[in-house]
Amino acid sequence: MAESGQAPAVQRDKPWIFRTYAGHSTARESNKLYRQNLAKGQTGLSIAFDLPTQTGLDSDHPLAKGEVGKVGVAVSHLGDMRTLFENIPIAAMNTSMTINATAPWLMALYIAAADEQGAPRTALQGTTQNDIIKEYLARGSYVFPPDPSLRLTKDLILFCARETPKWNPMNVCSYHLQEAGATPVQELSYALATAIAVLDRVGASREVDEADFAEVVSRMSFFVNAGMRFVTELAKMRAFVALWDEITRDRYGVKDPAKRRFRYGVQVNSLGLTEQQPENNAYRILIEMLSVVLSRDARARAVQLPAWNEALGLPRPFDQQWSLRLQQIMAYETDLLEFGDIFDGSKEIATLVETLKAEALTEIAAIDAMGGAVKAIETGALKAKLVESNMRRLEAIERGEQIVVGVNAFTNSESSPLTAGENSIMVPSKDAEAEQIELLKAWRAARDEARVREAIRALRTAAAAGAGANIMPASIEAAKAGVTTGEWGDALRAEFGEFRAPTGVSSRARQEAAGLDDLRGEVQRVSVKLGRRLRFVIGKPGLDGHSNGAEQIAARATDAGMDVVYDGIRFTPAEIVERARSGAHCIGLSILSGSHVALTEEVLRALRSAGLSDVPVVVGGIIPPADADTLRAAGVAAVYTPKDYEINEMLGEIVAEVEQRYDSGKQAARAS
Repeated sequence: MAESGQAPAVQRDKPWIFRTYAGHSTARESNKLYRQNLAKGQTGLSIAFDLPTQTGLDSDHPLAKGEVGKVGVAVSHLGDMRTLFENIPIAAMNTSMTINATAPWLMALYIAAADEQGAPRTALQGTTQNDIIKEYLARGSYVFPPDPSLRLTKDLILFCARETPKWNPMNVCSYHLQEAGATPVQELSYALATAIAVLDRVGASREVDEADFAEVVSRMSFFVNAGMRFVTELAKMRAFVALWDEITRDRYGVKDPAKRRFRYGVQVNSLGLTEQQPENNAYRILIEMLSVVLSRDARARAVQLPAWNEALGLPRPFDQQWSLRLQQIMAYETDLLEFGDIFDGSKEIATLVETLKAEALTEIAAIDAMGGAVKAIETGALKAKLVESNMRRLEAIERGEQIVVGVNAFTNSESSPLTAGENSIMVPSKDAEAEQIELLKAWRAARDEARVREAIRALRTAAAAGAGANIMPASIEAAKAGVTTGEWGDALRAEFGEFRAPTGVSSRARQEAAGLDDLRGEVQRVSVKLGRRLRFVIGKPGLDGHSNGAEQIAARATDAGMDVVYDGIRFTPAEIVERARSGAHCIGLSILSGSHVALTEEVLRALRSAGLSDVPVVVGGIIPPADADTLRAAGVAAVYTPKDYEINEMLGEIVAEVEQRYDSGKQAARAS
């Protein structure tokens, strides 16, 4: 019996894994950050890689300019991976790597580093995201066409089943679907359709028997999103659990309930974080986290939270610590882990779960009827649905039907001391890119070139062999031989080719779009003055694949009557300027990778060289005020950030800028 005044001992569940998504500039700097976070009580690593690494390019590739170390750490070879885990025991670590198109390569580097540390492969624990399907839909970090990409996914899954049985070789990622505007039903159905496509590919390979296939199923994990509609998000997670159990049992015949368990990690929604009154984001993050930890039967296995100021720029170590402490307080100071599922028996929850399940199964059946998830990607059907869902969400905010505190309601605000001062956000070192390139050159100079050539030859042979060979053994040998990320990517590009996914943006205006009469009138009036329809070229320079904003601007500008040129992601500044030669009246650049200054200045230089300096350029992205001033000083007509959510207003300003430039040009011509 407990002594008077003391609470009785209570059996508590083990907490979920505490993570923060982190990585920047060089491996050396990221290693320092990781060790700091682990010392603060973080129990797993979640590695963010920069865009060149994600897309299979070396840091000195022309497309990598301005992108090195911006949205994550640059890992160009085994030396970088070795440095990333210096004084961090890989065998004792649970590591999540957000990597997709190049997942086999980064896993090969990780295994090579583990081998160097003497860590048994059977001891490795963690996850490679390795979900290429959602990259075509929502995030844009794909490289190869869908079919060979799915082959690489399958290869990594089968290799890990044999060599690293504690590793999750795939993390079906619905997180970015919600960031792209997916409804709960779309997030459920598209993620499960992705898992079905992958499992069908593994089964069709005939490389596993029934028992091994069940093991493959048991190592499939998910990475989901949790938004602000707390009750619906909680029910969505319970629906995920039930649907996965039913699909793996009925469609794939997995008999053991333990192998059918839905295991997932989560990062809560970043899409809803606001630049206005950013301190409110701390509450949003807490509320969103509750939906994935309160329900014991659908509780996340790992949680990583964004920082309150991510809509402003790169979070500082303190900001990441604040989000980590939120998890620790929830796990250790509350009694949450002492009880069973507190929602069992709730009629409201049960009804909502069944509704979500039924609607998701209907959508999965529709995807099956299209020929499966891959075919639905190639036709652009799923992408178009996501663009439309995001369109409806934004229009509801603009009309005030969906309240966002501090944005379209309760906008009177005190100035926040949290955002004051020069160091309110983290700014990556300007020298990091040059440092990384010098390290890369030194690495190439020191390696055995004959061994490198042989490793690349073996890699291409494995890629060309198709289903007859697994890409992983050759990739691990290439890693140990000193092959670089770009060389691995080039070897596979040579065999597989590259791919450009459909944009999902219709070239036809929606006639039902509301609130556009005044804007359409202005577009028509100015177009008559110009002598032809106002042409708006929208470009995404560099490697940034987050195209949601560009898609919405392109769709609304089309609805407003503009002649819109938008071809998707990953164009060089020169390619964007080439599109402007076709009579552009304005160029809009969308850059969310942090490389907005370097890439925009390159576009402006190319426009001057082409004799198009009179064409106004506007830029959108997560752009700190100091960078916005730099861009305007360089000649940019306007800068838009997440606080500028009224698209019609933005487009109206663009139309006015085009007219003003036209009138000024006519006056200058008359004066000369």
